[in-house]
Amino acid sequence: MSRVLRNVVFDIGWVFVHLDTAPFLQFLREHGADARDLNSVLTQVALHEHECGRLTGQGLLERFAGLARRPMDLQAVHERWVSMFELQPRMVRLAERLSEHYRVFLLSNIGDLHWAHLSREYGVHRIGHGALPSFLAGVMKPEAGIYAEAERRFALEQAATVFIDDRAENVQAARQRGWQAIEHTGYASTVSALGALGVAC
Repeated sequence: MSRVLRNVVFDIGWVFVHLDTAPFLQFLREHGADARDLNSVLTQVALHEHECGRLTGQGLLERFAGLARRPMDLQAVHERWVSMFELQPRMVRLAERLSEHYRVFLLSNIGDLHWAHLSREYGVHRIGHGALPSFLAGVMKPEAGIYAEAERRFALEQAATVFIDDRAENVQAARQRGWQAIEHTGYASTVSALGALGVAC
């Protein structure tokens, strides 16, 4: 075990799960929605409000349905919205191994619908020693407040913490708080980066 690093904090999306959003976008287009790409759709429904906990899952589904020119069953919207994940078993096993010697936590921009689905289907809520989804924190990465809340909630010492996330801006925000941080691009590179920090994987 590293003499310095004691806490390993993981993002969820594109770390423990990959996302295939094409079927969801196609479903929206089939109902007459302007769904050329994911970012435009998420901007139209103000996804950040949902992921900060200010918009319920029901409210998000209604906003998606409101994009369409033809009636859309909300249950069908829900099924498409939560059915976009592909588990990355090697990353989950990595977190489980690290949990034996380090304090492991999850810190993710995520709304209650996706969190409930990933917990039910893949047990992400059981990974490590605790989780702080953004919809409960009330703030999202890369805002400093969510890192500060993780520090408070999990008693994280900044210099003793390493953060793993796929987005450069989130990694940079962690570094600005004094955390070590790794920009995740794949299992092998993350294991190598952890090893370079003295973390035994």
